[in-house]
Amino acid sequence: MYNKITGHIEEHRDELENIWKERLMSDADSRIIDVMPQHIFENTSSEFFDIILLNLKDKEKEYKEMLSYFSDKIVRLGWPVALVVKGLREFVHTVQENLVRYGSIDKENEGEYLELLDKWMTPVSNEIIQTYAETWEKTVSLQKMALQELSAPLIPVVDQISVMPLVGTIDTERARLVMENLLEGVVSHRAEVVLIDITGVPVVDTMVAHHIIQAAEAVHLVGAKCMLVGIRPEIAQTIVNLGIDLDRFITTSTMKKGVELALEMTGRKIVELEG
Repeated sequence: MYNKITGHIEEHRDELENIWKERLMSDADSRIIDVMPQHIFENTSSEFFDIILLNLKDKEKEYKEMLSYFSDKIVRLGWPVALVVKGLREFVHTVQENLVRYGSIDKENEGEYLELLDKWMTPVSNEIIQTYAETWEKTVSLQKMALQELSAPLIPVVDQISVMPLVGTIDTERARLVMENLLEGVVSHRAEVVLIDITGVPVVDTMVAHHIIQAAEAVHLVGAKCMLVGIRPEIAQTIVNLGIDLDRFITTSTMKKGVELALEMTGRKIVELEG
């Protein structure tokens, strides 16, 4: 029976592909297809059929290699898992209906062939979805790592003065990166004053303040001074209400004031030149 199904798919491949693609494109929820270049959708569909045929022909090594490549590709293309599942389901229905249409199977054994198709496609579906999920998780993990590395940069603005702008929520993992980048940056840039800008931090609670205090103390240990800038009125009120002690900090409401103060601390100041 497997040979009969494989032979039918190979013989009527173009027709099966076209029917399958039309069914996917007719899905109103599959908006990803509407914005995907047609040639990419065509190539991806053909690769899907190649994978199915490799599995049918028991070409295990080639099948595994192509499955890994295919999963990585559809993740990069942004195919949602719902579209992948629908594609697998539609493939079974398309092949079954095509077998009946061409008289390759009759009504008496149609149920038997359908059961065989389902039995064959279930592990294939599971494997494709599992590989897709693993590839997706790996991609997300790598993106998260990249974003974390870029999320707490120490930027030298002038000689001896560096700035670390913080944007978004500060959790424990990100606080660790802040500490590492801060200490490495202070040493490499030979900074004497570091401005930690929290303008983009939406909430400053006890935990966030604790992380910032730890970072400031670490900076002090390597011979630099730390300044907290960008304290908005609502943040100041929260800090007071929580009883957070920032007496050891030099604080300013804006980056501009912080830079001016940092220049004074390093023996410089901003002067206007007469034109």
